[in-house]
Amino acid sequence: MAFLQTGFPGLVVFEPNVFGDERGYFFESYNQQSFEKEGLQYNWIQENQSSSTYAVIRGLHFQKGIHAQAKLVRCLSGVILDVVVDLRKDSPTFKQVYAVELIAEQKNALLVPSGFAHGFSVLSETAEVLYKCDNFYNKESEGGLLYNDSSLNIDWKIPAGKEIVSGKDQLNSSLANLKADSFF
Repeated sequence: MAFLQTGFPGLVVFEPNVFGDERGYFFESYNQQSFEKEGLQYNWIQENQSSSTYAVIRGLHFQKGIHAQAKLVRCLSGVILDVVVDLRKDSPTFKQVYAVELIAEQKNALLVPSGFAHGFSVLSETAEVLYKCDNFYNKESEGGLLYNDSSLNIDWKIPAGKEIVSGKDQLNSSLANLKADSFF
């Protein structure tokens, strides 16, 4: 198993060892002991799955305060561009963006600590995404960053005008207009 550091404290790309033969493949998508050896201790209590078509952008979402969530994100089919924005005030990467392609065939995953806004775009015809959370969703604590905030300058790898974004996500706040309680 490989744990690749991203330059953002606590944000790690996980690449499992995949064992394949004529029957197919096997890999450990999560092993608590392996993660703990890397200093990554989480108690996953909720798991979510989504299916989306090409050009869908979901996010950027986060949970505030005591309802903040860490996530372990994996693409089960297709390809997504997984994007996070560091909202941790004391982090050396505060307000910076990190993006990585999660590719079903590669079986890679992104571990996102609490304190990040998270979203993704679908780069393949369709994609299924599965992510574990270490805290339950709480509607009153949800927050969001505008996917096309010019200060973030995110290249979602979707041609301009082709993006499919929910009405709710189009109403998210710009980074400049985020309320103080949205930062960690």
